[in-house]
Amino acid sequence: MAEHHTPTDDVIYDLVSVQYHALNGAQLYEKFKTDAEEHDDVKAFFQQCADDDAQRAQQCHELIGKLTGAARTS
Repeated sequence: MAEHHTPTDDVIYDLVSVQYHALNGAQLYEKFKTDAEEHDDVKAFFQQCADDDAQRAQQCHELIGKLTGAARTS
């Protein structure tokens, strides 16, 4: 990751897309957990999916920062 990327690079777009879908999925899983109110095993599965997506979104955020230099201090 030595080279500097701009927000319009394909790799940045790809990471933003994955991040968006992960955050959207995490939000949807909250509704799914409500739908599975009487099924603890299903609710636990949806919670695991939400946790996985939240971690995925965070990792995308960190990678975007590294690639664009946003993580650098002035």
